[in-house]
Amino acid sequence: MALQSGGPSDGYDHTFRAIHDHEVEWESDDVRGLLKLPPGVKVKVLNYDPVMKRIDMKQQFPPGYVEPEHTHTSWHSILVTKGRMCVAGKDLRPGDYVFGWDVPHGPYEYPDGCEVFIVYMGDPSHVWDPERLQHHEKQWRPETDTGRRAAAQDSPNSTTVPTFAAP
Repeated sequence: MALQSGGPSDGYDHTFRAIHDHEVEWESDDVRGLLKLPPGVKVKVLNYDPVMKRIDMKQQFPPGYVEPEHTHTSWHSILVTKGRMCVAGKDLRPGDYVFGWDVPHGPYEYPDGCEVFIVYMGDPSHVWDPERLQHHEKQWRPETDTGRRAAAQDSPNSTTVPTFAAP
């Protein structure tokens, strides 16, 4: 990882970074607690500036995961890099983009798993209702063997997601 410091003394982190993907390990968000989502999400924090309240990270969602409808006080810009993200009636693939802010958005479905690059400005903590998530009926079907195996592990004849406790 190449770092180069310098710049104005305004409190912001002006460090230049050039990072190889393998230099940053995946972490369970359950442990890091940045997003406050149901268990299963992994994150790679590539850059964090607490003064600017900006986080640049990769997020990884397992096959079959449902990110609940939620709000947060940050905005986010998301670029799909691998897999599928299904939201707002769209089946998004690598290269596709999502923007969200403080109005309710989602749920997001990841029938085959997904990896995204995301920038948050503000507090990324997700505020969501476990009751609504429990009653969400999946709309999108897996297209890969991995996604189909994950779907087969759900309870028989069920299109709802498992129960999760709110943070």
